[in-house]
Amino acid sequence: MFEGFQAETVDGAGLPVFVRHAGAGPAVLLLHGHPRTSATWHRVAPRLVAEGFTVVCADLPGYGRSGKPVPADDHEPHSKRAGARRLLAAMRALGHDRFAVVGHDRGSYFALRLALDHPEHVVRAVLVDCLPISEHLERITPRFATQWWHWFFFAQPGTPERVINADPDAWYRGDPEIMGAENHAEWRAAMRDPEVVRGMLEDYRAGLTVDYRDERADRAAGRRLDQPVLVLWSLRDDLEQLYGDPLRIWRDWATDVTGHGIDSGHHVAELAPGDLTAAIADFLARTPLPDA
Repeated sequence: MFEGFQAETVDGAGLPVFVRHAGAGPAVLLLHGHPRTSATWHRVAPRLVAEGFTVVCADLPGYGRSGKPVPADDHEPHSKRAGARRLLAAMRALGHDRFAVVGHDRGSYFALRLALDHPEHVVRAVLVDCLPISEHLERITPRFATQWWHWFFFAQPGTPERVINADPDAWYRGDPEIMGAENHAEWRAAMRDPEVVRGMLEDYRAGLTVDYRDERADRAAGRRLDQPVLVLWSLRDDLEQLYGDPLRIWRDWATDVTGHGIDSGHHVAELAPGDLTAAIADFLARTPLPDA
């Protein structure tokens, strides 16, 4: 897994950020979702290197082997804005001042915040299986609350930690044949770490509080993504079922947005790596990116 990649921990504005990186050419930052680590990209990252990119896979702040912010009552240390600053610092520590970002699931929220807050550094954005948090919360229906109930369970103080840590293998189920044995082993070790569990839950708690507030402020100020944006979604997941065409919603957030569905379940980097890589590489090749 990740043959030819260098694994190291770099400074992310005072928080250690674990990264894997390889390649030459324009830089692309890959951000995983819940409950994965950067290992979820093990079938995509080498393909992107072969396409001529410098690829950086980071464990999100609070996840995997990255540092764990100290929780606060307002959840700000786990906000996407704080996380984006840390990820930007990590990329600059690696020598990448301008780069594209690809985010899946929760990683897409960090990618969105990176692109909104740091457009001078983020030149392209690929957002996979997500809408802005505020768009979800302002469209709550019984169907959404039933299918995405974990958002609100994770927001409860204390209880989710006790439930998950009592039997993490039962709570987070994964198949090593589907995920890949090494990816599965890394993911399973992370799930058994109570500090990782707390970090992941704080990510969701921030989502319903400080992140929601920040997105509403963005909309009130008329802030939009001016970089080219590619939106992708898994056709065998429920995003399109809940909302119809996700591009219709994303056009309120970005001036140049394109996208399409991929025939896959939710963890698309593991289930359909070829299709996902092709979509990312084609999008990034449309307009030359700055050198890494």
